[in-house]
Amino acid sequence: MKIAVFPGSFDPITKGHQDIIERALPLFDKIIVAIGTNSAKKYYFSLEQRTNFIELTFNNNPKIEVIAYEGLTIDFCKLVNANYILRGLRNSADYMYENNIAQMNKAMDNNIETIYMPTIPELAAINSTIVRDILINGGNVEQFVPSPIKNKLSV
Repeated sequence: MKIAVFPGSFDPITKGHQDIIERALPLFDKIIVAIGTNSAKKYYFSLEQRTNFIELTFNNNPKIEVIAYEGLTIDFCKLVNANYILRGLRNSADYMYENNIAQMNKAMDNNIETIYMPTIPELAAINSTIVRDILINGGNVEQFVPSPIKNKLSV
């Protein structure tokens, strides 16, 4: 079974995340959207809200599972028997950052491959940090987040 882990904080999930997951679905039997948790980090949305946003976005698609985890992504992959880590790339800076992590992961477990998918050009500028900043400042984020959660986001 081909299982991929798509890790992130998803604070909140964006159209960019949604696009990567939807485009990757034909490649895998299951994609685990893995919400990384870090007790030292302050999140804008609660873990419950972020999980709910992802579940609403994918309408309980049987090929998509949402799981929160702590610690190293590579260890989580072993725990859920995933042989792939799925990552979206918006630009060359993302590639440089993600490639360093992929190389370290490969050194820790040679059986887990990182798969990169380029973001489509019209979504390349979107990221959760900017979406949160727009929300905090009272702006409208509807064009940047999946349709099912547009009315669920509030300051």
